Amino acid sequence: MQPQAMPPDDAALRRIRWRARRGLLENDLILGRFFERHGETLQPADWQAVQALLELDDNHLLDLLLGHAEPSPEQLPPAQMHVLHWLRAA
Repeated sequence: MQPQAMPPDDAALRRIRWRARRGLLENDLILGRFFERHGETLQPADWQAVQALLELDDNHLLDLLLGHAEPSPEQLPPAQMHVLHWLRAA
């Protein structure tokens, strides 16, 4: 699926929130708080970064969110790192 270039409208935000529902409760909680705080104000680059992070498997995403793994710049581009920092603060 190609990431959107525009910030989300209400319908797109509902779809991405549904897609963000994960198999691990911890991921659900972190992603849910993130969308409550930032969902309606995401810029296009942030929006694309969120979608790219959601492509990761649940366990890898949780390791990143909890800081148990630190990705290299080759693994996550700056926009995804920026969003990852927001997610860690959520």
